[in-house]
This record gives sequence, C-alpha cells and structure tokens, in this order.
Amino acid sequence: MSRSDSQSSSAEQYEDEDLKRSLNTRQMAMMAIGGAIGVGLFYGSSGAISYAGPSVLLAYALAGAAIFIVCRAVGEMATAEPVSGATVSYASRYIHPFVGYAIGWTSLLGCVAGSGAEFTALGKYVQYWFPSFPIWASGLIGMVLMGVINLISVSFYGESQFWLSAVKVVTIIVMVIGGLIIIFTGIGNGGHPVMLTNLTVDGFMPNGLSGLLFSVVMVAFAFGGSESVAYTAGEAKDVKKTMPRAVNGVFWSIVLFYLGSTFVILCMWPWDKMKGVGSPFVRVFASLGIPAAASIINFVVITASLSAVSSGIFMYSRQLYNLSLQGSAPSILSKVSKKKIPYVSVLTVVLMQLVGIALMAVLPERAFALFSSITVFMLVFSWVAELVSEYHFRSIKRREGKEDELTFKLPLYPFSNFYALAFMGLVMIMMAIMPEYRISYLVTIPWMILLAVLFVLQRRSANKQTGTTSDEDLDNPGPSIGEADLDTTLSGEGHEIMADS
Repeated sequence: MSRSDSQSSSAEQYEDEDLKRSLNTRQMAMMAIGGAIGVGLFYGSSGAISYAGPSVLLAYALAGAAIFIVCRAVGEMATAEPVSGATVSYASRYIHPFVGYAIGWTSLLGCVAGSGAEFTALGKYVQYWFPSFPIWASGLIGMVLMGVINLISVSFYGESQFWLSAVKVVTIIVMVIGGLIIIFTGIGNGGHPVMLTNLTVDGFMPNGLSGLLFSVVMVAFAFGGSESVAYTAGEAKDVKKTMPRAVNGVFWSIVLFYLGSTFVILCMWPWDKMKGVGSPFVRVFASLGIPAAASIINFVVITASLSAVSSGIFMYSRQLYNLSLQGSAPSILSKVSKKKIPYVSVLTVVLMQLVGIALMAVLPERAFALFSSITVFMLVFSWVAELVSEYHFRSIKRREGKEDELTFKLPLYPFSNFYALAFMGLVMIMMAIMPEYRISYLVTIPWMILLAVLFVLQRRSANKQTGTTSDEDLDNPGPSIGEADLDTTLSGEGHEIMADS
C-alpha cells in the first residue's frame, strides 16, 4: 500500500480512548479564552516591550493571527476526529509515526521546561507579598495542588479551570477599561490625562525592524497553551458544537487581552522603562498609588500561573496516554481510574514537574530565560506539526470528496496555513540569532537525535516479533489503536473506530 493510500485509509480512524466526556460548553469556552492568557502576557510582556517598543503591538497582531490559525487548524481536526491526544494522534497519522512519537515524548521535556518557567514566575509573584519565601517552595505547593485537581475528575478539572480563567478574564477587562479611563481622563492620575504621549514619543519602532523581529520570540512564548483546548476533545460533550465555540473564543482573547492590555501598558508607562521590572501590570498600578489594585493584579497572575500548570498537566498527560495507545509508550501509561482519569500519565507528568522545580532551585537567576527558551522551541515544534497535519488531513478529505463534510474548516486554506508556517519559521530563525534563546537548540537537537534512535530501535524490535520489514513499518502513517488492542500495539495491529461513532 502506498503512503498516500495508507493515509487515506486512516483518515476515518482514530484511537479508541477509555475516557469520559464530562466537559460542558461553559467550561470549554472559558478554558479556551483563559488558556490563551498565560503567564507570558503578565511576566514576559515587559521583555517584548523593551525590544520592540510600541511596535510590539504589531508583533502581537502577527503572532496572534498565526496562533489563531493554529487553533482553527487543530479545531478542524478535533471536531472531525475528537481524541484527547490531539497533536500526537494527528501527527502520527497525517505526517509520520515518528513525528507523533517525538511530540509525545518531547512533551516530557516540555513539561520540565514549561512548568519550570511557570513555577519561576509563580514564585516571583508570591515574593511580591513574601520577599523571603523561596521560589521553589511556591512551585512545589502549586504542583501538588494542581496535581490533585487533575486526579479528582475531569469535570472537577474543568470547573477549576473555568474559575481560574474567569479570574484572569474579568481582571484584565477591568484593567483595560480602568486604564483607558486613566489615559484619557486622568482619573486616578491626579487629574492629568496620560493620553498617547508614551506611545508616540520615540516613534513606532524605536529599535528598528530588528527590535520588532526579536520581540516575536517572547510574544510566541506568551501565546503558549492557546491551542490546549483541542486536548479536551476526547473528554468533551457534543464536540461538534462545543469545539468551534471554544476555539473561536481564542480570537477575542488575542484582540482584547493581548492587544488591548498591551496598548494600555504602552500608554501608561514609557516603553524603555519596562525591562527587568517584573510584571508591567503590577508596576503600572503600583505607580499610580493604588497598592490594593497592584495586589489584585498580583493575585491574578498567580492564578494565571496555576491555571497554566494545571492545563499543562492535563495536556501532557493526554499526550502520553495517546502515545501509549499507539504502542509507542509503556502500556501502563494508558491505565485509567474509576473516574476515567489516565492517572499514571498524570503522575508521570507531575514527577517531571519536580525535575523542573529542582532545576529552578539550582539555577534561580537564569531559570526563567532557560526554561522559556526551551518552551518556545517545543511550542513551535508542536504548532508546525499541527499545521502540517491539518494540511495533509484537508488534502485527504479533498481527494476523497469529503471536504464538504467538515463542519469547522480552517478559513483561507491553504494560504492561512502557509502564513502560520512562515511565521513559525521566523520565530525559529530569531531564536538561533538571539543568544538567550540559542541554548534551546543545544538541548533539543540532541534530544531529537536520541528520540530518532530510540524510535528506530523500537520499530526494529517490533518488526522482529511480527516479521515485517523496516521499510513497511516506517512507511505506515500510523494505525489507530483501540483500548482492547493494547497488548498487540507493538505488532502494528489497530482497532478501527469510525470518526462519527
């Protein structure tokens, strides 16, 4: 069977997951909006502003467009084939089994780096109130709390994410409205309107085009987790209805929360005074003599960190769970509790977060930059895989005459897909140029080589048991795996499930 034919035959198949569909429309809608608001907006925005000045608004707009395209691409596939593994599952079937394998296992490295970045930010914000409290201790408390929430039940996780997201959403809306009032009326600033002076004093691109290009890396980090709602597809009620609503909510997160809040910050504070001052959100309100408001914002960014950690546990554990169903990870990772939680995968992710906390304790000063650089690489790798998967997925549907059956299509395909891929390429180039982000290549390239070797060894071992050739195995875009077939996954046998079931 040719690769093209094999891909087509798998287009109607996806993994048979033993999970419970408990997430409702209300939870998913807020999770999608809140998921797009990570600690990068609160903590990383000061660095992006110091690079680009007011042109960071353009960086957020360009990046936001690319990320929304990624969300729509993954939403298109998740609506048609709702599995919790999302990227792992789609990449295995529509690109190559190794890509899904690499994404799944790289999630562990991403877990260490991503949780380390979130815990570093969490610790710094706790120190706003308790200066002597160790950063690693804040991270440990947050990890245990969010780990327990993920182990109780999917519906409990969804409800916790709803309220954590609601806190972020409501506070940023109030911040934007309050900031606009201060900017244009002077209320809260001694009756002196700030107006647009700080936004225009040094021009739109004070550091030139290079400043804008350098800022896109930090901006990309801020958008991490925006597509995480796709990982709820395997545990959501009425996916064809809830997924489109949830994904489209990301658009308003980008417009209102990223562009709106950054506009307010740039107007209220000189762009060249932002570097190394922590969260511009906290600083702006504190400088206006409203300490209570600064504490409120500080509380909000702590909830943002906790929300991101909890979302990461959910997302990474589902990747490992799906990888296990494909036979590319130990079968124990696919074990579920009575509440249908893949608890072994959840505990594995939590243990990897401990590694992030340990590294954070050893490298506290450089931790955030180190972790965020690795996280950006992992994010871009995953986003590219999602875009390429959608391109092949859509091509197969078109070739089979089933494109019109898709209920949630990526707009302007394939040009929107190409734009997002080009943006991801730009981010990777800028990371190679920037010294503080170049280190991510020193970690991830050897990691990918190691995964490639392990993948080949695993497939050769499986081939010896089944009598298949390496060429046949590596050409297979990946079978769909059923729960009943866990004992035979390494032999390449799949359990076929229709997408409409």
